[in-house]
Amino acid sequence: MSKFLKGTFILLIAGLITRVLGFIYRIVLARSIGEEGVGLYMMAYPTFILVVTIVQLGLPVAISKNIAEAEARGDYGEIKKILVVSLATTVSLAIVLTPALLLLAPSLSTTLFTDQRTVYPLMAIAPAIPIIAVSSVIRGYFQGRQNMRPSAMSQIFEQVIRITLIAVMTKAFLPYGVEYAAAAAMAASVLGELVSLIYLLTTFKIKKRFRLRANFFQFVQKGKETFGNLMEIALPTMGSRMIGSVSWFFEPIVVAHSLALAGVLSVEATKQYGALTGYAMPLLMLPSFITYSLATSLVPAISEANSRKNSKLIGYRIQQALRFTFLTGGLAVIVLYVLADPLMELMYGSNKGSYFIRVMAPFFLFYYYQGPLQAVLQALNLARAAMINSLIGAVVKTAVIFLLASQPAFGITGAALAIVVGFVLVTILHFATVLKKIAFPFEIRDYLKGFLVMGASGWFGYWLFDHVLLTEALVIRTLTAILGMGLSYLVLLLVLRLIKRDELQKIPWIGHFFAL
Repeated sequence: MSKFLKGTFILLIAGLITRVLGFIYRIVLARSIGEEGVGLYMMAYPTFILVVTIVQLGLPVAISKNIAEAEARGDYGEIKKILVVSLATTVSLAIVLTPALLLLAPSLSTTLFTDQRTVYPLMAIAPAIPIIAVSSVIRGYFQGRQNMRPSAMSQIFEQVIRITLIAVMTKAFLPYGVEYAAAAAMAASVLGELVSLIYLLTTFKIKKRFRLRANFFQFVQKGKETFGNLMEIALPTMGSRMIGSVSWFFEPIVVAHSLALAGVLSVEATKQYGALTGYAMPLLMLPSFITYSLATSLVPAISEANSRKNSKLIGYRIQQALRFTFLTGGLAVIVLYVLADPLMELMYGSNKGSYFIRVMAPFFLFYYYQGPLQAVLQALNLARAAMINSLIGAVVKTAVIFLLASQPAFGITGAALAIVVGFVLVTILHFATVLKKIAFPFEIRDYLKGFLVMGASGWFGYWLFDHVLLTEALVIRTLTAILGMGLSYLVLLLVLRLIKRDELQKIPWIGHFFAL
């Protein structure tokens, strides 16, 4: 198995575990602090993502790409220089951003957010900044060497700590007010990041091939060219993420003010936004761990092929990624659409948000494509084009939120539709940009077959849920429908030759079964 497939598979398994753990976290959070608390948490969370984007400066992708190319040349001196320069950059940013957020949190909560209680979760974010500054560089190093295990394990440790602490911390602070409980939930995430960093640093110390601290500042002084090479990729990558983060930062603000224009009270707006972003969106984004795994593995794999001018391998890797995204994303879409109500009931004890899932799920296949396509653009030195595409999508999304959510006829549904419009547009633009750079076959017939499989499997799952085991518990009926959809989906893919037996044999564990 190639490094690309092995790395993707490791991240895939870890991503599945962390997403399941993440959902457990969301469930515990929702049941601990309620819809209003989740709304406060989710209003502050985009600020967290924005700060993380700034402190990372787009370096993880640039580190991964440049280290992959340096290792292909066997230049370990350059690898150390990349690490030293990156650490000096992110830590310097953290020293500035940490006190800045603490000082600005009170004014942010009063001037930008409609709910002043967001000040507490905003302040709880600050300790995570220096932690992420270091951990993002170490992750980029391992990913550049196409060793995905440390990144995968660190994500699992992070989620385990978050879940372990969330119930205890929110319960301890809830008597003081829901805003303190939301801040405690944010603090649990920070502690999870800290444990993740400790693991990464320990693994790095064991596996490194050089002494990082030796002549550290001399390497910083000699790293001007290395810094320039990193910034060529990092700044456009950061630009793309910054656009997304700024857009997400302003999203709750625009939604809250738009809903106010539509006549929705502040507390009710917080609840509605919590139902959309705290309940529905995490479920819709759950399958994106697959595309995240592909995107993370694609950057070093395509960078290495691109440095060797192997356009045939680049086209093959792109085809692999897009095909895998379509087949896995298709199953996710039909499961979410058909079983929106029971899934929400099982996850949160309420079907609030299931309406948003049914509205948005059919379009989320475009969202699953976005990560791999952006990774391809970054690896092909087209990060600037990816940034422009993201900017267009963000502007359109924000404008549509204001236009629709401010209308009483749409309300919060207008925000959901605007989010869909934004990511569909970005994905189309990314795909068009990739096609301009790399020509590869695009089998329309296979995609038509895929949609046929999705429709048939979705209908079968709907029939199972409505007609089989009606006297059993909801969890049994839901799992039966998911299993039925999954098996019928796989059988139809094999029958229509959308996946082949020899392809399944390359996958660990599954391959042993098909080899019998």
